[in-house]
Amino acid sequence: MTKNRHEQLGLSNEDVLRMYETMLTARRLDERMWLLNRSGKIPFVISCQGQEAAQVGAAFALDTEKDYIAPYYRDMGVVLHFGMTPKDLMLSAFAKAEDPNSGGRQMPGHFGQKKNRILTGSSPVTTQLPHAVGVALAGKIKKKDFITFVTLGEGSSNQGDFHEGANFAGVHKLPTIIMVENNKYAISVPLEKQLACEYVSDRAPGYGMPGHTVDGTDPLAVYEVVKAAADRARAGEGPTLVETICYRLTAHSSDDDHRAYRSEEDLKAEREKDPIPRFSAYLKEAGVLDEETEKELEERVKQVVNDATDYAESAPYAEPETALKYVYAEQGGDE
Repeated sequence: MTKNRHEQLGLSNEDVLRMYETMLTARRLDERMWLLNRSGKIPFVISCQGQEAAQVGAAFALDTEKDYIAPYYRDMGVVLHFGMTPKDLMLSAFAKAEDPNSGGRQMPGHFGQKKNRILTGSSPVTTQLPHAVGVALAGKIKKKDFITFVTLGEGSSNQGDFHEGANFAGVHKLPTIIMVENNKYAISVPLEKQLACEYVSDRAPGYGMPGHTVDGTDPLAVYEVVKAAADRARAGEGPTLVETICYRLTAHSSDDDHRAYRSEEDLKAEREKDPIPRFSAYLKEAGVLDEETEKELEERVKQVVNDATDYAESAPYAEPETALKYVYAEQGGDE
């Protein structure tokens, strides 16, 4: 009997159903956040829609018990797989005191959670790459058995931090994976005005590492490439640059109107490459998912999103007198 693609990759039916549920949860959370923003309940959204397959496919190729991740602001799918909950993400969106990332002090998408080895992100783009490389260096020096995984958009690959981090990782053969989620736009700047080469992965040889470009709407294709990169890093063979070709189905953020620089034809073409229905179709063809199971899954995810929204909306804000908490060290404290 011929194996399905996911079975050939060593993934079980349960694995790919979890992949799909994580992708769907990220999408439904994101959609709810847009509604909350437009109704004036949360101040800002920076969307993952269209990039869930790349995020979840890659995250499943990592070890959530020991690897460190440095996600960029769209990576809801990555952090959900690594242990952040929908409630955590909603608390961040509402900027409540229980927000695990910053206690309600940072914009959404600035992920950071020590217990799940999610390195704290900062607002300047691409700064997470040198951070991930530094943690990989520390692991190599201490002979620790982990790798680091860092993501960024293709616009960020044109920043100095990208060159410095990738070059350092290549020179020192560090156990790290750099994944560029290429959604074709650096806010409003199209790809052809960002790169002189065809692909971001074309730059990899200059840093002494292999580079791969893969379909970012296919979680199994991304899983395969990132798993090979992880195996390579664990074997002491150094870093890998992975470029996932994705499609940004929304504006850059809730403060952007992409109709000013994208045509309706462009948007329609990208919606046809939506990874959620594409993966659903694969799972049905593989005999893993049917209409009834999909409906039950949708209902379960909807309830999770509703519960997370209700909890976060009613949760308290940080008290004004705690404004300097997490800013300065506290005498005798462990903050």
